[in-house]
Amino acid sequence: DEAALNAAFAEQAQALAAAGADAIVVETMSDLVEAGIAIEAAKATGVPVVACMVFDSGKNRDRTMMGVTPTQAAEELTRFGADAIGANCGTGIDDYIPISASLKAATDLPIWIKPNAGIPELENGEVVYRTTPAEFAAKVPRLLEAVASFVGGCCGTNPRFIEAMRRELD
Repeated sequence: DEAALNAAFAEQAQALAAAGADAIVVETMSDLVEAGIAIEAAKATGVPVVACMVFDSGKNRDRTMMGVTPTQAAEELTRFGADAIGANCGTGIDDYIPISASLKAATDLPIWIKPNAGIPELENGEVVYRTTPAEFAAKVPRLLEAVASFVGGCCGTNPRFIEAMRRELD
């Protein structure tokens, strides 16, 4: 129920704000109704809110599992009052280059992108990511050209990925 969901998000957001968070990131969302409830709860704290959807479904892996397109996400997350919007998790950096451009085409807000280190694969019962830090970092300029304002890494990344991104940008 939406009231229970709102209460849970509000409790978390208030605890983060009370602990001194500079911003709240509502991420890995696939449903716009749920994202809106989370954004509303986070906005009530007075700190900036970043709202991110996970795009990993559909023929081109450019939909959330609930079928939301980047354009729909950008329009709705903006309407809900997010201070920045974006995408995280789900897929690798290659897929997030066109998604970033689609998000930016539908909003004036800054774009936050945190891709995985590729598509996760199971190998001997363990999840592995095939993208190396150097391969990941080499794509960051294209992501920035597609108008991403903030770039980071999600699943499968680690400090070596961030270091490689910094070297690439320097």
